[in-house]
Amino acid sequence: MSKLPNRSSPGRLATRACTAALWVAALIGVAGCDRQNIDQLEEGVATESDVRARFGQPENIWSSPAGQVLEYNRQPQGQKNYMITIGPDGKMAALRQVLTPENFAKVRPGMPMEDLRKLLGRPARKTPYALKKETEWEWRWVQPPNTSMVFVATLDDDQRVVRSASMPDRAVEAP
Repeated sequence: MSKLPNRSSPGRLATRACTAALWVAALIGVAGCDRQNIDQLEEGVATESDVRARFGQPENIWSSPAGQVLEYNRQPQGQKNYMITIGPDGKMAALRQVLTPENFAKVRPGMPMEDLRKLLGRPARKTPYALKKETEWEWRWVQPPNTSMVFVATLDDDQRVVRSASMPDRAVEAP
């Protein structure tokens, strides 16, 4: 008779702990790299080449009256999204972390999906509800000083915001 592996064996628990530690280290590393990259870029001085050298290929490029906006997304594992504006002169005009209460307050019923995406970047998750004919978009963010939150915008079949709200991030265990 063969013996089934014990799911809570010390070896398995150690593997799970190691995997969790690696994820945490990776998230801290990304956050640390972002901070270091941001510190090395000066508005009005850094060029688009400098930005791409520090942040890599953008998730998306948006046109705006101020120039091009490069989207650098940290979802779903991270809790920040960056929008970096490159002015007509090719210099970095602004670097913003966009997952903020001030930006969430700009999300209003009737807002088109494209405007929502330009404001907040790619969401961490999209969940369709076919019977309701709605889709929820979620962004993970940090409410100062350090509370993990989720901002949810619900879109209808016409890809317009119906409602939005912020709530504690249930995926993060409380200390």
